This record gives sequence, C-alpha cells and structure tokens, in this order.
Amino acid sequence: MHIATTVSQLATEVSVARSEGKKVALVPTMGALHAGHLSLIAAARKHADFVVVSIFVNPLQFGAGEDFDKYPRTLEADVESLEVVNTDVLFAPSVSDVYPEGSVAEPTKSAGAIGVVFEGAARPGHFDGMLTVVARLFDLVKPDFAVFGQKDAQQLFLIKQMAKVDYPALQIVAAPTVREPSGLAMSSRNRYLSADAHKVAEQLSAALRAGHTNAASPSAALESARAFMSKAPEAKLDYIALVAANSFEPINDEFKGRALLLIAAVVGQTRLIDNIEITF
Repeated sequence: MHIATTVSQLATEVSVARSEGKKVALVPTMGALHAGHLSLIAAARKHADFVVVSIFVNPLQFGAGEDFDKYPRTLEADVESLEVVNTDVLFAPSVSDVYPEGSVAEPTKSAGAIGVVFEGAARPGHFDGMLTVVARLFDLVKPDFAVFGQKDAQQLFLIKQMAKVDYPALQIVAAPTVREPSGLAMSSRNRYLSADAHKVAEQLSAALRAGHTNAASPSAALESARAFMSKAPEAKLDYIALVAANSFEPINDEFKGRALLLIAAVVGQTRLIDNIEITF
C-alpha cells in the first residue's frame, strides 16, 4: 500500500493506475476504522482494480459543540488494517491540502431541503460540509466508483443526488450496514460508549427490528418502534421517522414501496443513528 499525504502524491498514484487501464474506486472515511469500513473496501474491490481509501476528519461537517477535537484519530492502527485488506492507496491529507484556503473554508455545496431535516436539523450545516468534502475528493480522485455505507442513510441519499447532477459518470455503491452481534450498527463513535451505555445503544437496532416486524402499515411500524424505545428512557430519543427511500420525504399510510425507518438518539454523550428498510 502506498500512502499519499499530498494532492500531488495522490495524483501520481491515480495517474499510474489509469495508465495501466485500471478502474478506480474511492472509499472516503474519517478513520478510526472498524469492520464496517473494511466491508466498504471489500465492496470497492468487487467493482474496481485500484482502491483509494481516504482518511480525513473534515472540519466543515462539525458544528459548534460537536466532537471534532476529540473525534478518534487512530492513523497507525488504520494503516495496519488497510494493509491487511490490500488497499492500493491511503490518502491522508492535511486540512490545507483538502482546502487550500485553510480550515476556515466555507462549504461550497448545499444539501438543499433534505439537508435541514432529521440529522440536518440536529446538526445545522453538517450536510453542506459533508457534500463539500465529498465533492473535493471526487474531483481529486476522479473515481469510477465511490462506496458509502447504508447506515448513514441521509448522507447516502444526498451524495447520490449530488452525483447524479455533478458526476453523472460516477457510480455510487451502497454497502450494507455491518452490525455487532447484538445488532448495534458499527460506528467509530461506539468506542465512546461505556459498558452500560452500550447496552442502552443496542435498543436502537432492536426498535428498528420491532418496527420492521410489525409493519402492517407505516403507522403501525412507527408505533411499534416508538413503543419499544419508550422502554429505554436512558436513550435521549431525537426522532423515529419513516421516509420514502427514493425521496427521503415522510410517508403516510397510503404509501406503497420502499421506505426507510430512521432512528437517532443520544446515549450518554454519544449521538447514534441507524435505519432499516421496509417495503409496504
């Protein structure tokens, strides 16, 4: 595996791969890698001959009071993990490489109306910052494929919308959520959870399963998930919602088709999200 810490080093690596006729896949991450990230790399390998993984904690997607400064940075361990799965290039740039103007750069992308609901309401500006860095990485790598996890459903939806308009030749690959044996969705933030908080966090995925099991109608699914979470008051529930998978708009009992049951809660000091697909 080659490690590129500058834009010019990255460009050289990708240029060589292109000259050899290789298809290129990008897996953007913020590091603190776990089995979920490694599954994204495996998915990328199925589509492309050359896999670039980026590790960059993006300041533009963290708001005031969020955990940018304490977000886990485990580059040495991450390098070891990436070597095991035969990553071709790790792109680990500085803020000034990603944003030549420096860390005070403003977002250049807007997530629009879907960017200010659900996670966007809880984290104002988050999705504008996320789309800005993803677009920057797309411009630098110019991948044929880019792989993202389904756990961050709203993020995935917005990236697909942006790519459809700005990067029509790019194929976005959605990889399934990887879960712990308890059902808890894997997340870099899970390491913040104490043993007791971890037990509480496991209730999020259990609530989603309850909604999926009792899905005679959208309202029935919502009621089941909410009833389940009412038994776990230690989790500070932000929202449970059902949205159409193809529009991220809330649905009612007349809806037919693929929907996503979303959940977000704060457990201890850690904000967690998850979702499950339900077809009505």
